[in-house]
Amino acid sequence: MKIFVALVALSWTLPVSAGSIYSVYTKLTDCKTIQVFQESGASIKRCPGVAGHHLLVEDDDDRQSVTIVAPDGKRHSLRYWDVITGAFSNLGEKAEWRVTGAGKAMQPIALIVRVYAYENPDAPRERKSYLAVAKMAGDKICVTNRVKDSRKANEEARRAADASAGSACLE
Repeated sequence: MKIFVALVALSWTLPVSAGSIYSVYTKLTDCKTIQVFQESGASIKRCPGVAGHHLLVEDDDDRQSVTIVAPDGKRHSLRYWDVITGAFSNLGEKAEWRVTGAGKAMQPIALIVRVYAYENPDAPRERKSYLAVAKMAGDKICVTNRVKDSRKANEEARRAADASAGSACLE
């Protein structure tokens, strides 16, 4: 058993093969508030990202969304309040970046973020969970899939993310 455990631990240190897609996680709890709008209470927080990208978490009227900021500074709003849910919402604790390559050659191809929605006005504490899948195909960055919570939601979201380059944007 000790040999098996050692081999499994060792496999995590092997380099990623060219072309393979894997996940890198960043915390949405490690964000810094960069702007607060006094009149509305809305705010924007800057969160870590990968490969020169970072995220802006926008909180407005008890709804949250994400904007991806590319290394060149261009902003891509994902508008979760329009394409995932119009209800009150908040985000999960982490962002899952689907990437290829490693080190300086790392390239994000998609982003997955959990969105919790409070859609039932008769049960305001009841929340639904969705995984928002956004493609990152060059200049075309948008939400392509809204995955409802299920036993296999994470796997479904990863499959959608890995195939997202050719997917249409949700409107």
